[in-house]
Amino acid sequence: MKKTACLIIGSGPAGYTAAIYASRANLKPIMIEGLQPGGQLTTTTDVENFPGYPNGIMGPEMMEDLKNQAKRFGTEIISGFVTSVDFSKNKGELHKITVDEEKIFESKTVIISTGASAKYLGLDSEKKFMGFGVSACAVCDGFFYKGEDVVVVGGGDSAAEESIYLSKLCNKVYLLVRKDSMRASKIMQERVLKTPNIEVLFNHETIEILGDQNVNKVNVFNNITKENKLLNATGFFVAIGHKPNTDIFKGKIKMNSAGYIITHADSSLTDVNGVFASGDVQDSVYRQAVTAAGSGCMAALDAERYLSEFE
Repeated sequence: MKKTACLIIGSGPAGYTAAIYASRANLKPIMIEGLQPGGQLTTTTDVENFPGYPNGIMGPEMMEDLKNQAKRFGTEIISGFVTSVDFSKNKGELHKITVDEEKIFESKTVIISTGASAKYLGLDSEKKFMGFGVSACAVCDGFFYKGEDVVVVGGGDSAAEESIYLSKLCNKVYLLVRKDSMRASKIMQERVLKTPNIEVLFNHETIEILGDQNVNKVNVFNNITKENKLLNATGFFVAIGHKPNTDIFKGKIKMNSAGYIITHADSSLTDVNGVFASGDVQDSVYRQAVTAAGSGCMAALDAERYLSEFE
């Protein structure tokens, strides 16, 4: 059993930023990296919208920079996966975290930064071109397809929003909707249908994403007429939702119906004393590296203030 003042679950922009701030506050944090050290950005190629990188940077390289910065200030980073948590409801008491079903950590504060995972279609070709034409974030990657033709998959508000965003950058946007109608709100549907360079293909599903090194075509299937069609497109954006990585915390902490951890207004504090949440695990709206980093900073500052009450 190992005790610490601050334990961070999960890496990525939120976790690493929390670690940097907690380390500089002399909290001597321990970070449990999780199954995907560095989070979603490790599957991203070029990152051009994070401040401080005027020429852009590769996602994995940026995460390595953040990791090294956290280690420089004294963060202890442990490879492993949290398998259970026992959160104390009483203020000031220790929380118990089990890693890989055998290592036990006790901590006065816990920062949850486990992120969220984009939902994908599950195609082999989707995995093949991940980061080379396939993306789950139009705001992150849309700029790279300026003046080109792209495909967006989905029928909800996220797909509508991403299609409209891309329509301002791209020559043409094909929106593939599996059913004969969209699930998006009426106002979002109207905006999509009124945008000249968005073509909505109802009752269409993706068969395969094609290309050489990068995407250049998408094979789609009309599930009513049973006809196949090849769309010329260099970008393929999946907008069928995200799933927060919170399964292990169910019943332990307050979440909304989609599984995102609920934090107090203007705070990273959850409904459990001494437990804080940052990044995509509690943010279903922005989901950007820079906003995740900002909330990681908030969580570390909140943890420091919480600990100061017991000094």
